[in-house]
Amino acid sequence: MSKSWYILQTYTGYESKIERSIRLFLEKGELDSNIVTDVRVPIEEVVELKDGKKKVRKDKFLPGYLMLEMDLPEIGWKDTCNKIRHIQGATGFVGTDPNVRPRPITTDEAKNLLMKAGVIKGEKTQRVKTSFTVGDKVKISDGPFASFTGTVKDVKADKEMLSVEVEIFGRPTPVELSFLQVEKI
Repeated sequence: MSKSWYILQTYTGYESKIERSIRLFLEKGELDSNIVTDVRVPIEEVVELKDGKKKVRKDKFLPGYLMLEMDLPEIGWKDTCNKIRHIQGATGFVGTDPNVRPRPITTDEAKNLLMKAGVIKGEKTQRVKTSFTVGDKVKISDGPFASFTGTVKDVKADKEMLSVEVEIFGRPTPVELSFLQVEKI
């Protein structure tokens, strides 16, 4: 047997409650800590720009799902899975029926989810929540062009970058900026 990550589907909004219930079962010995070794609600940091200020908040990036690290035995797996499935708000393991042994997600999928959540070191990034479109008027709030205003000419959402046209010495000049360096006017 080896540890693998499994995805538990829940009612949206019940993720943290179910995580607490599983941790409580582990503390009380109602679930074997050798079988269920970790439980996580996948959360990422989101940077929001409001009134020119950066606000960091934590959002669930898989609402309605929990990650469970388990070392399920060949015999007796059903008792553990049924105990977890019967927690109020839990609906079952993703991809399986209640009387079928759950299937783990791949190691790469687990690694990507855990890196996004910042649990393991790697490419943890903060997602910037914003809604820029071509033609928006923006004020640059950071960097060498701070206090300049311009017009958004291109949005590169995957890189969280904007191409903004500002007027420098009476000529329109394109400037590459991060979403965090500008605010809408």
